[in-house]
Amino acid sequence: MNPDPKTGTAGPTALVVDDEPHMAVIIEFALQTQGFTVLVAPDGATALHLLRTRSVDLVVLDVLMPTMDGLTLCERIRARSDVPIMMLTALAQHDDVIAGLEHGADDYVTKPFHPREVALRAQALVRRGRGTGTAIRVGDLVIDPATRTAVLAGHRLDLPFTEFKLLVHLANRRGVPQSWQELLREVWGTADLMGGRDVVKSTVYRLRSRLAGVPGGAGYVRTLRGVGYLMADLAPAERAEPDR
Repeated sequence: MNPDPKTGTAGPTALVVDDEPHMAVIIEFALQTQGFTVLVAPDGATALHLLRTRSVDLVVLDVLMPTMDGLTLCERIRARSDVPIMMLTALAQHDDVIAGLEHGADDYVTKPFHPREVALRAQALVRRGRGTGTAIRVGDLVIDPATRTAVLAGHRLDLPFTEFKLLVHLANRRGVPQSWQELLREVWGTADLMGGRDVVKSTVYRLRSRLAGVPGGAGYVRTLRGVGYLMADLAPAERAEPDR
């Protein structure tokens, strides 16, 4: 691991997956200037092999690749790991942003982009991925940011990175409504993500669906029309009423 030029300590490792060599070099250099050790894979198969054999703190991958596209690769990574994933693509429609996030990506940058933007957003993703703090208890739900685990009524929830961050944010602000703009800023670390409202809405929907898959979990996250979203402020072992 290369030392961080600012702190002198070992920095995080990023895996860049892009079939265009010149683009991979640009991203590699940008990440290295921010203290990342960078691995490069030209295709999905190589990327999966590296993920099996190396410890990685972040994956940066292109959507449009031959053989295995970025969405498929993202889905396969999510099946085995909750490592933060940033997707890069020339596609600008917000439906493509949502598709990427629904496949498990945590951030989405459209081409053309400034290399420093990618590096800074990569840093933010890694920082948000290193959970700290004591366990949070809400009713039958126990969330441990330090170990990145969430257990509801004895059932461990399999949550992707962004859904876990959303859950922690709502739990820390339980009883207080959160607008989609607040969630976008606090969970995604940006105020201008393309299609931001729909991104937040679809992520909340997926989180609620996972919670509802456990008996008694349907009422933890509620939608307040015209206001935003709310986690019920429940005492430990108190059951949530289903959202109506």
